[in-house]
Amino acid sequence: MRIGTPKEIFEGETRVAMTPASALELQKLGYECLIEKGAGAAARFSDEDYKDAGVTVVPTAAALFKQADIVAKVRPPEETEIKRLRKGQTFISFFYPAQNEELMNAANKKGAHVIAMDMVPRISRAQKMDALSSMANIAGYRAVMEAGNNFGRFFTGQVTAAGKVPPAKVLVVGAGVAGLAAIGAATSLGAMVYAFDVRPEVAEQIESMGAEFVFLDFDEEQTDGAETGGYAAPSSPEFREKQLEKFRELAPEMDIVITTALIPGRDAPKLWLEDMVALQKPGSVVVDLAAERGGNCDLTVADEKIVSKNGVTIIGYTDLPSRMAAQSSTLYSTNIRHMMTDLTPEKDGQINHNMEDDVIRGATATFEGDITFPPPPPKVAAIAAKKPTAPEPTAEEIAAEQAAAMKKAGTQQTALLAIGGVLMLLIGGFAPASFMQHFIVFALSCFVGFQVIWNVSHSLHTPLMAITNAISGIIILGALLQIGGNGFIVGLLAAVSVLIATINIVGGFMVTRRMLNMFQKS
Repeated sequence: MRIGTPKEIFEGETRVAMTPASALELQKLGYECLIEKGAGAAARFSDEDYKDAGVTVVPTAAALFKQADIVAKVRPPEETEIKRLRKGQTFISFFYPAQNEELMNAANKKGAHVIAMDMVPRISRAQKMDALSSMANIAGYRAVMEAGNNFGRFFTGQVTAAGKVPPAKVLVVGAGVAGLAAIGAATSLGAMVYAFDVRPEVAEQIESMGAEFVFLDFDEEQTDGAETGGYAAPSSPEFREKQLEKFRELAPEMDIVITTALIPGRDAPKLWLEDMVALQKPGSVVVDLAAERGGNCDLTVADEKIVSKNGVTIIGYTDLPSRMAAQSSTLYSTNIRHMMTDLTPEKDGQINHNMEDDVIRGATATFEGDITFPPPPPKVAAIAAKKPTAPEPTAEEIAAEQAAAMKKAGTQQTALLAIGGVLMLLIGGFAPASFMQHFIVFALSCFVGFQVIWNVSHSLHTPLMAITNAISGIIILGALLQIGGNGFIVGLLAAVSVLIATINIVGGFMVTRRMLNMFQKS
């Protein structure tokens, strides 16, 4: 079968769904690759690069649609492209079927099989095909670059002969894929980064990247956490008011604000209001990654950069991934290639559109004349939901369990004492009295030593070091009692014992310190 990629006709779109590198991988799956002339030029992939990779360059989009069995694009199809589809042809692109119902119906009437890359379910096995995350990652990084270009000052703090330069303060609202990418880029440039998300469980991720998580003083939990699909759930009105109050408090101090709160198919929530922009310092920058759905900022204008009355720059570009076309195309084409790998399990160049597969079924919008959107929940989620959860034990059950454990332990100790007593009587019946005195001292020493060693706290050491240090401590104590008495040889051996045990203890602490330093941030 043939897989082809036409040139994107959406104005300003510079990405391409097939790169020379991905074409080589597709050929290994048994496919013949086609590309429209000039399709990769805006992403800096020449027709010669494609030819060198074994790709056939087709002069027009019409010819490509006619020859290809599978068509892979970036943007949703335009009306002219829908008309070129034919029965049984597979069409792969960002499609957004919830917003483009007419396009979906038109493609279905043509008999095409539509795979929407934006509908790939967010499960572990499908991460390699998650094109939304790939593009969000680039958008978050590019947002920091755009902010720096318009900020006009250093991100990192500096102390120079001309004076001290404070670091820029950056607030990232939303810690999804785009938000985390923005945090990583801003911290690497030396900025002081603050981040907020309605999901408190992401605080650890934010702090691990060197940013400070902005907590709210809110009686209830911030939200119910994440919705199905990994997106944040909508907040309650009370929580929203508390959230806006916190943003107003932060606004005067923030040099750069990057907002990323957007759930596909929904209008963007308003989080950075006009009065917050008015509180910011002149020269500050707001980059709104939700501009395509109305924006998180009141003043955002889609695809434009504006300056507020008080000198704050608000950037509402919706084509941030396209502004890094080479990188975006590389990642997106890799997502496409992984999708084709799942569609071609035999690697024979023939599509096996298995609707029993969670990933393929989830991404399929139309198939064999039927509208298959919206897809059912992934089976893995359904199986996980059916797992019975053990009921929480009551206080009475816990008390009964503890009493039974204590009774069992007491029985075992009593049995051991009885056995030990019988052994002592047997040995005492045959051994001399002097031996029994030393033997009883030895037995008691073993018991006391065992209790001391196994009750040593591991809070300052690893368990192994704690036990060996406890043993060494007992050796030192015993050796100190023997130094200066019972002859020269005994004293010498006791001194050597003290030396060796001391080395062991000091070495144990040194090793433990080195191990702990491995887990401390420099």
